[in-house]
Amino acid sequence: MKKTVIIGATPNPSRYAYVVAEMLHERKIPFVPVGIKSGTVFGEEILNLREKPSITDVHTVTLYVGPDNQKEWYDYIISLKPQRIVFNPGTENPELMNLAKAAGVDVWPACNLVLLSTGQF
Repeated sequence: MKKTVIIGATPNPSRYAYVVAEMLHERKIPFVPVGIKSGTVFGEEILNLREKPSITDVHTVTLYVGPDNQKEWYDYIISLKPQRIVFNPGTENPELMNLAKAAGVDVWPACNLVLLSTGQF
């Protein structure tokens, strides 16, 4: 399965990060919500991003944090050793994209919701 880490996870149902968690849950794709908001999302506790939690066997990181707030997490995101990073609309960041590519990570500037809805995930 494509274990997915949601960076910028939130328990707020009006946010896209919440909707993607719902879609992953419905499709039985394992996900780990990580963010600065506490709470649970579809039975999964949101891990504290500030603590840079250790997560293994990551296939995909999907970003819901804007470029201005990503820099302090670059090393952490790369350290997860994902096969790919999905840069959702508004999270595109050439600097992080280049770092990811240099680390051998596939970079997808795409909408995770669309990828899931169309079977491209």
